[in-house]
Amino acid sequence: MKIGFIGLGNMGGPMAANLAKAGHDVTGFDAAGVTIEGVTPAASAEEAVKGAQVAITMLPNGKILRSVADQIIPAMDKGAVFLDCSTVDVDSARAVAEQAQAAGLSALDAPVSGGVGGAQGGTLTFMVGGDEDGFNTAKELFDIMGQKAVHCGPSGNGQAAKICNNMILGATMIVTCEAFALADKLGLDRQAMFDVVSTSSGQSWSMNTYCPAPGVGPSSPSDNDYKPGFAAELMLKDLRLAQEAASSADADTPIGEAAMKLYAQFVEDEDGLGRDFSAMLPRFEKRTRN
Repeated sequence: MKIGFIGLGNMGGPMAANLAKAGHDVTGFDAAGVTIEGVTPAASAEEAVKGAQVAITMLPNGKILRSVADQIIPAMDKGAVFLDCSTVDVDSARAVAEQAQAAGLSALDAPVSGGVGGAQGGTLTFMVGGDEDGFNTAKELFDIMGQKAVHCGPSGNGQAAKICNNMILGATMIVTCEAFALADKLGLDRQAMFDVVSTSSGQSWSMNTYCPAPGVGPSSPSDNDYKPGFAAELMLKDLRLAQEAASSADADTPIGEAAMKLYAQFVEDEDGLGRDFSAMLPRFEKRTRN
């Protein structure tokens, strides 16, 4: 399959590389001039998508997505698939999908879960909104870049699934970190805490798979001085997107809002910038009730 790939950063680069290794003809463009082994470099985004059956974008935000869409949609062949894997606001995803469909393209919003490790290992999960035909065309690419792709319904629903998932993740990580800090103060050994909670009703992905306590549970960023697998500022971005969507949909999400405010404080006023989102644990260790 001929693929144009726009955005070759920490996530997009490994995804494009995996597609090229699988034998697809991948042409890539990145505004920072990044090149990836096996991926043919293009001088512009428009050049990257010319003649492509699928154009994939992995971009930082909705504003940039809209700008890139304005550039590449006119350059794409009718019947091609515009596959956006960025995490952006639902309104931008739906606006770009409408623009693509008006130009005779299939449009998919397919944000991912799994972080840089998942991108490198080809184990991402894709949450996909858009038409069934486009999903079926892209299915073999999802199978190369990831371990699971779920078709969530019409355009925008992929983004909706992603932000709902990450609102849960942000809140559960915070309360997991709070619980470990409380256990410390109560004299409960962290391993004992993990052994109980990970097999009881308090279990969660934040506890069982990505434990924020160093030396406890499976290996995670906490065992590497909280170097980011998923950076706290990216969690903050997703929690803000969730609150934008909640406001637009008139949904009451007080825990999600509280999680957003805590991550904003952690990233913008404390030492959270550039650290893993599980570094909330050393934050709570140092704090008292007042």
